[in-house]
Amino acid sequence: MKTHIECFPCFARQAVLALGNVRMDEAQKMSIIRVVLQEMEIADVSQPPAYATTFIYRRIMQLTGTDPYKEIKERYNAVALTLYPILWEQVFHSDDPLWMAARLAIAGNIIDFGIYTNIDIEGTISRALEKKIEVDDYESFKGALTASSKDVLYLLDNAGEIVFDKLLIEVLIKMGKSVTAVVKGSPVINDVTWQDAQDVGLVGLCRVIENGSDAVGTVTTLCSSEFLEQFNADRIIISKGQGNYETLIGCDKDIYFLFQAKCDVVARHLGLQMGAMLLKRNKT
Repeated sequence: MKTHIECFPCFARQAVLALGNVRMDEAQKMSIIRVVLQEMEIADVSQPPAYATTFIYRRIMQLTGTDPYKEIKERYNAVALTLYPILWEQVFHSDDPLWMAARLAIAGNIIDFGIYTNIDIEGTISRALEKKIEVDDYESFKGALTASSKDVLYLLDNAGEIVFDKLLIEVLIKMGKSVTAVVKGSPVINDVTWQDAQDVGLVGLCRVIENGSDAVGTVTTLCSSEFLEQFNADRIIISKGQGNYETLIGCDKDIYFLFQAKCDVVARHLGLQMGAMLLKRNKT
């Protein structure tokens, strides 16, 4: 994917949303916005939007000296965990736990504070479960997991959402898969870090590793060699979220993308309406 002209107002809006979570006077915030505008001016439009967003957030973190989404991440992890027992029953008492867990993982992708300011998790998830999966490669997904002895590399996305991913990972483990879950090396927006994985009980359930990067999505040129060794191994890759889709679509790996199209640029790239839900295979 490439960055389009419609991405630039979104870059600015995301910066304003992030600064809204920082205790700082208006003059200081205005100064930071001016720096963000400079970052936007030099954005590499040949790269996905997530690439430019990475450098914008890096500058915001540097200039504020704080993680703007730390408290929000903790709050939404806690909220999602209150739903976990009900969701667990829903998954493991269903006729097809893998399908139900995958649907919930896609529904949970709505928890994205780089785009939305307030989310009714329970209501949104309930509505999402009634929606059609617009791109549905589930049979291929299920077949690959059932027939293959390969391990699974699971690229996590957002805090709060990680609780829904935990359910899918539990199903995969019950299927006999060895799962390695991947978190960011440093905070960026509300993306999952090691602390989030620990807070929701994912650490201890499966192997959790950092990708060594603070990039939005998975920008392999910015990731650690240790992560790339895992990424390039012969295994099934599950990729959560729009940022991972932006940065990995078209690569030479067999990846299953689970996400919602949350902006017009990505929706148009897919040939779908904004809000579309997808379980999409990236075929090599």
